[in-house]
Amino acid sequence: MADAPQPPAPGEAAPTRAEPTARKYLRQPIVSVLGHVDHGKTSLLDRIRGGSVAKREPGAITQHIGATEVPIETIYKILGPLAGAKRFNVSGLLFIDTPGHHSFNALRARGGALADIAVLVIDYNEGLMPQTLEAIRILRRFKTPFVIAANKIDLQTGYESKPTAFGLNFKKQTETTQQAVDNRIYEILGRLFQEKLPADRYDRISDFTKTIALVPCSAKTGEGLPDLLLVLVGLAQRFLEERLTTEEGPGVGTVLEVKEERGLGLTLDAIIYGGTLRASDRIGLGGKNGPVVTSIRALLKPKALDEIRDPREPFAKVREVHAASGIKIAAPNLEDVLPGAPLRVLRGRPDEEILDEIRQESEIQVPIDDTGICIKADTLGSLEALANELRARGAKIRRAGVGDVSRRDVIDAATSEEPLDRLLLGFTVKLLPDAEREKADRKFDVVTADVIYHLLDEYDAWKVRAQKAKDESEREEYVHPASVKYLSGKTFRVSNPAVIGVRVLAGRIKPGQHLLKDDGRVVGPIKSIQSEGKTVAEAIQGAEVAIALDGVTVGRQIHEDEVLFVDLPGGHAKVLFQMEKLSMDERDVLEKVSRIKRRTEKFWGM
Repeated sequence: MADAPQPPAPGEAAPTRAEPTARKYLRQPIVSVLGHVDHGKTSLLDRIRGGSVAKREPGAITQHIGATEVPIETIYKILGPLAGAKRFNVSGLLFIDTPGHHSFNALRARGGALADIAVLVIDYNEGLMPQTLEAIRILRRFKTPFVIAANKIDLQTGYESKPTAFGLNFKKQTETTQQAVDNRIYEILGRLFQEKLPADRYDRISDFTKTIALVPCSAKTGEGLPDLLLVLVGLAQRFLEERLTTEEGPGVGTVLEVKEERGLGLTLDAIIYGGTLRASDRIGLGGKNGPVVTSIRALLKPKALDEIRDPREPFAKVREVHAASGIKIAAPNLEDVLPGAPLRVLRGRPDEEILDEIRQESEIQVPIDDTGICIKADTLGSLEALANELRARGAKIRRAGVGDVSRRDVIDAATSEEPLDRLLLGFTVKLLPDAEREKADRKFDVVTADVIYHLLDEYDAWKVRAQKAKDESEREEYVHPASVKYLSGKTFRVSNPAVIGVRVLAGRIKPGQHLLKDDGRVVGPIKSIQSEGKTVAEAIQGAEVAIALDGVTVGRQIHEDEVLFVDLPGGHAKVLFQMEKLSMDERDVLEKVSRIKRRTEKFWGM
């Protein structure tokens, strides 16, 4: 490939000079790494950068968004013989490692995905898992091209994994082992096909625009990493050149996280995906209450192959950075800055024009309903991701916001008139102390989780519990439709009280209820219900029980084989007609009772 003009080295200090005429160059691609927990996302990156971030993280689980620049010289070194005489125009790859797929949603650039391309890491042995499917949905939503890294091939029985290209090492395996690997890959490909994803082993693909590349690899031994990097760089340069072309104008970026750093105070980690950011710049940032304007105190950059969230060496102080770069910014007034919000250099255009763009891009893009639950999340993108998943489940959303749960959030969610709306879902957020106290004083649920599908599972379980509680409450509040059949040969006592055997045909019966005959006469009430010699509080559809009826004589008011209905107050019936949760049998009884009642009361139940 022909050499092209190279951009300034990311983070390289630049001499003081006048604003040059903006020139275009091919920036390094931004590569987001996604995958199911424990499938080896961070370990794979550790192998590439020669570090051990995964071991330094609590519980070996990624807690924060990380960014690592891998220079093209390092990529050539890893490629080894696979590179041959090839030379690439890009200056390297900027890898983004995320603690969850929701973070991918937070990495936004002008309303689209910040990542140019993604690596979906799956366990070669486990295949597609819940978070894998979630990642696929997100990649589809943002139309982000991706490559699949089938990690942990070293665990294949009989396979001798080595730190080299998979394409070279696979040929050295026994025929039996090669067949076992092929069989396992075909199983993964078949599962991907069920998700309508045409994929194949990368070295068997003739058209990368129509087929997703799968690269078998091992983070433990390093096998397959040359193949993976070759596919990534090749695809980026061949198909993404227009997207990767940028110029040395005012910098544009996205805030990853806002966090406290010892000796620096509040700082922000950001990705600059276009233009140039200088230490002398004023910048605009998306904030909770509108754009935040501040001046940079220091631009801090990790060394090449080092991690922005957990560097092995101290950050280097730089005078400017060029896209695409991961950068730490020390500046005042960062308290209200939103993770996932836009970053813009206030240079080259009127400030108000730029701030208006920030204002628009920072708006929460979640459709709000008149009724529904309340949701909170840690970033704009993750809030929108959660809302999308909830709407796919048919949920309505009444309020949505970014940040930890406050007392006001609890009050807003807890005071909903509809019991099925009295819920606050929190995604990677915590309850502030005043919110904890307010929640303790109310009958109200707050459900939080740090993994989106865990939160959705919790939501589904809560809905079942809440619906059951609502149904039980309504049955206490309103007499529900029910009917019984007086069984032939089941007269145990004729009167004072009459005791008869019945089968519950629909709904449920309880003591205290009166029974309605088909001719409109009311008998009863039910004094008690017995099942197998024991007194019970109710009898549900299908049960055969004995009931005691006051004021009734068998053979006069009631007869064997007769069907009797629970008598309903007209006001209750009016509410019951609007209820969606009545069973078909209960609704049928309600219609029959209404016909009986309307013989004498024309507008009964209306």
